[in-house]
Amino acid sequence: MDHNEIKSIVFSLGADLCGIAGIDRFDDTPEGYHPLDVLPSCKSVISFACQFPVGTLACKSAVPYTRVRNSITTKLDAIALDFCIEMEKRGILAVPIPTNESQWDDRTQRWRSIVSQKHAAQAAGLGTIGRNTLLITPEFGSMVWLGAVLTEMELEPDPIRDPLCDDCDLCVKVCPVNALEDVQLKQQLCWDHAFGNNQQTQNWEISCHKCRDICPYNFGSKNQILADRIRREH
Repeated sequence: MDHNEIKSIVFSLGADLCGIAGIDRFDDTPEGYHPLDVLPSCKSVISFACQFPVGTLACKSAVPYTRVRNSITTKLDAIALDFCIEMEKRGILAVPIPTNESQWDDRTQRWRSIVSQKHAAQAAGLGTIGRNTLLITPEFGSMVWLGAVLTEMELEPDPIRDPLCDDCDLCVKVCPVNALEDVQLKQQLCWDHAFGNNQQTQNWEISCHKCRDICPYNFGSKNQILADRIRREH
């Protein structure tokens, strides 16, 4: 199977973007979180994304954004699983990487995915990581959620994109808890503020995404009509 056939299958399963990275693009990965630490025979990483509805940013309630995030996580995990099953039918080994599952890395004192979805997407040419630590894509800005699959197939990689973020620092200034002041996100500070139970409704919700809202690139080219409307109204 070649590069284009792989992408065609991923798109048929419901992804909106797909890119491929060779294993040589992960040399700077933290110890223990390299694709080879998961699948020793890995030669390529297939990264894909689903569009996140921009209307959730226009809501006063946190419920739509939270529920979409939970639903799209399930969707991405299903795409990864179904893709791997399709590959095994063809005698090809492939392994899904969970979209939203972290483990504690005691060496760096941070929560990490077993393979970073954002860095895999950047390595596969889907977009580039901005100052707000979110992946920014030309098509959808940062309004995407990410999935990935490791495979032993050696596939033609996609070109890496030039940086999209121009370090305007608007996200740094808008953060209510100053979690973006350093080059590396103050992860726990951000999470403690943004995620948790609403004391009034007793629902778990994502109550803050200001760094996403304010980014000049958060909508991308395909969301431009809705982006203009949301910005006028807010």
